[in-house]
Amino acid sequence: MSDGTAAALSSPAPLVRTEISDRVGIITLNNGAKRNALSAALLDEVIATLEGFGTKDVRAVILRAASEMTVWSAGHNINELPRSHTDPLGYADPLERTLRAIRSFPAPVVAMVHGSVWGGAFDLVLSCDMIIADETAGFAITPVNLGLPYNTTGLLHFLGRLPLNLIKEMFFTAALIKAQEAARWGIVNHLVPSAELESFTMTLAQGMASKAPLAVAVVKEQLRILTDYQPVAAQLFERIQEMRRSVYDSKDYQEGINAFLEKRKPVFRGK
Repeated sequence: MSDGTAAALSSPAPLVRTEISDRVGIITLNNGAKRNALSAALLDEVIATLEGFGTKDVRAVILRAASEMTVWSAGHNINELPRSHTDPLGYADPLERTLRAIRSFPAPVVAMVHGSVWGGAFDLVLSCDMIIADETAGFAITPVNLGLPYNTTGLLHFLGRLPLNLIKEMFFTAALIKAQEAARWGIVNHLVPSAELESFTMTLAQGMASKAPLAVAVVKEQLRILTDYQPVAAQLFERIQEMRRSVYDSKDYQEGINAFLEKRKPVFRGK
């Protein structure tokens, strides 16, 4: 066996696979061993891919998981979250940078969902312009399982897409919303049979890619500005940040992270 062949056989699979077909860029999350946990390395590849698509006349993007996966993404890589005394979801967090890259990309980004979507990955698919899912899909937002204070930017993403009572139920319970219920609440744009998911999503993306790209881009940016920029008084923002700080400095937050890593049920004491 040549050295080149040995290196090829030993090299790990890419965290993200990419392709372009008929001006549609496809980003496939490909870290099945970690259930597509949103590590900094994986998210950096997503951002780099979007930047590359921006130079190649890509007019629509599909974000998906590898077809054999039953979990679309397990959410944040918990091993990479700070233990305490540091905002776990700050402006420079890799997930936050990825959400901004998707929301500001000058073409439609479609999340194609087969399997369950957990935690920060739900924020990721909600930041896409639309969601197409099949009957295996499910969605859960899980910071209360870790004692983690979700950030204001993330909450605004949810407020821009979903009814307030649903947001509260999902955040307070961390329960999984299954496909049919997700369709009823408007979480997904289209719920289609699994056998048709890829063809339906590609046809939708190709249709959008055939439209006037400048017109599409300006409408997307106008909608982003109108939904993102909601003024908050400085003193209220400071109060929110102080409340969040008291949570990520708490013993409960440390307990939540430790329990996850130790694969046990956390015991939260409200301290």
